[in-house]
Amino acid sequence: MNSHQNFFHRVTSQTPTRFWINNVTRNEAVLALGEGAVGCTQNPSYVYKMLTHEVDSAYAMEKLGVLMDSGYSDVDQIQEVLQQQLVGEIAKAFLPQWEQSQGRLGYVSVQGDPFKEDVGTIVASARFNREAGPNIMAKIPATKEGLEAIELLLTEGVPINATEVMGVRQAMDICDVYDKIIGKVKNPPPLYISHITGIYDEYLQNYVKEKQIEVSKDSLWQAGMIIAKKVHKLVKDRHSAIGFIGGGARGLHHFTEMIGAECNITINWKGTAEDLIKLDPPVIDRFNAPVDDAVLDELLEKVDEFSKGWFINGLNPDEYDHFGPVVLFRTSFEKSWDQARSLIQKQMDRRQ
Repeated sequence: MNSHQNFFHRVTSQTPTRFWINNVTRNEAVLALGEGAVGCTQNPSYVYKMLTHEVDSAYAMEKLGVLMDSGYSDVDQIQEVLQQQLVGEIAKAFLPQWEQSQGRLGYVSVQGDPFKEDVGTIVASARFNREAGPNIMAKIPATKEGLEAIELLLTEGVPINATEVMGVRQAMDICDVYDKIIGKVKNPPPLYISHITGIYDEYLQNYVKEKQIEVSKDSLWQAGMIIAKKVHKLVKDRHSAIGFIGGGARGLHHFTEMIGAECNITINWKGTAEDLIKLDPPVIDRFNAPVDDAVLDELLEKVDEFSKGWFINGLNPDEYDHFGPVVLFRTSFEKSWDQARSLIQKQMDRRQ
């Protein structure tokens, strides 16, 4: 073993865990690929990030100007086209990896307008974004409407990242969808389930504080990862072909505690990936360590929002869209989408 390998390359060589990069600029994509990233996720906050980025804002504004000069007049349509073009540039960076791996690696997943998540709009957005490159993967929330869209798109051969998964029931419903399509499609496209572990933890931290629930901070610190472990096991038991992604990292532990899983972990470059490279922590399989019964019992007894995610029937499809951690995640996207919309509108007003 090469003792001089960097952190992410050691993770790849010693474990089945892989590194994906989240919401990257063009330069961050190049850096991440150099550090061993094998995929990328781009979320609805990406346009705002690029329009306000200290380095890439001029590049993004130039693309925006071209769109306005081309006759686009609807602000929502402009944002959707701009997102497709910006993400398309990132997809080009990952395309050689996708080609060399014959479609196993190098996907760039993209999620559209968070305010328009009905079946028809999700499907139309996924088809539109796929025009940006063969390695574009549709990123779709695992809500009741999202599940319908996922089934339809899988039958069309569209690779899927089923995101905003917080509870076990959501993951099992996605497996049910996969069961249905494998009987219809000879070679099903790649399907990944993204458990948004970090956002779930953030939500539970806020929830117990607001409700003044007395629970051990050590137990609470493990909550999202405990559910991630259960989701990972149940999904792999059901379908080894379905990939698993850990997302929503809110600390370095949302990567390091997942090492050992057969999964991809998506993290930001700034504040997470670059910090792990500098710290260069030891590569240790922590994911497969058993959960302490006392910890699980305490969480189930005291935190009902944990129980909803843990039990197989803790949620039903009508509740997915309104489940607290899902709302928290979507709200952050809605805020950024609105901020980007306002910037675009200001640029349009200046031209009138």
